[in-house]
Amino acid sequence: MAKQASILIIYTGGTIGMVRVGKKGLLRSFDFASLLKHVPELQKIEARIKAVSFEKPMDSSNMEPDTWKKLAAIIGKHYPKYDGFVVLHGSDTMAYTAFALSFMLQDLSKPVVLTGSQLPIGILRTDGKENFVTAVEIAAAQKNGRPVVSEVCIYFEYKLYRGNRSHKYNAEQFNAFQSPNYPELAEAGVKLRFNEQALMPFKKGKLELRSEMDPSVAILKLFPGIQPAVVSAVMNAKGLKAVILETFGAGNASTDPRFLEAIRRAVKSGIYVLNITQCNAGAVEQGKYETSIQLMKAGVISGGDMTTEAAVTKVMWLLGQKHSPKAIKKMLTESLRGELTE
Repeated sequence: MAKQASILIIYTGGTIGMVRVGKKGLLRSFDFASLLKHVPELQKIEARIKAVSFEKPMDSSNMEPDTWKKLAAIIGKHYPKYDGFVVLHGSDTMAYTAFALSFMLQDLSKPVVLTGSQLPIGILRTDGKENFVTAVEIAAAQKNGRPVVSEVCIYFEYKLYRGNRSHKYNAEQFNAFQSPNYPELAEAGVKLRFNEQALMPFKKGKLELRSEMDPSVAILKLFPGIQPAVVSAVMNAKGLKAVILETFGAGNASTDPRFLEAIRRAVKSGIYVLNITQCNAGAVEQGKYETSIQLMKAGVISGGDMTTEAAVTKVMWLLGQKHSPKAIKKMLTESLRGELTE
């Protein structure tokens, strides 16, 4: 008889654990014990389930690198005792947290499934129950004595995605997330079907926490008519170490000499400039068009098909690990946790 999986639920806050209060019906977090009362279905899952909660549940808009570090520490502390982890999290910044954890949890060999909801779990039409219950089922799934999933992922509206390939694209529909450049890891229908070829290979080894991050990063989204003075202002921000440059199409940008000069000065001063497409799907291909050749010549690094969320947190993590400039430039173009297609 297979051993019953033990799952730890970590409640951070978010819509899934909120109720309406006051005359204006504002959404505020309530305690985790109350949340469990709304999901009696958890008792039917073949797993031993325990839970911990942030002392003060928080809206995911308030998530910061220090919060990611706290979350990684909770997983690290309980890692030897549990077979899987489910993190209840607000959807707005869930993709950022998922990517951060995928880097902080070195040599992860157990599932860490983030989920949440678009409607509070106490509301009749909530999507929270299904998301919660299936996330626990995924975390508890085993095959040949090993977890089926051994990476950080996001479960939302019947789909399981690699965490660092996902982004929130819809604020109103239940299918809030997409993974445009990587296939789904699983789909929940009548049966829970895993896409085993897409899953991260199981790794043997001891979990190591590498959770230091440096948030000295900015995002600069290009648009027609952006003024060189605006570009220079961003590039000259005090303490800035890296810029995520959101470009057009396959990595294209203006060839205005003033714009390019601002980019060249930033790169020469030691700032990492990473090229990410504004498109929801596809990849940067620097040099494919004339409008991206100049960026390449200026020393801008191609981010391939990484999402903006992945690019931001990857740069923060690499800076926090105190790697050399040469190593950072190299690792930005490499897939370290399955976050980009090489």
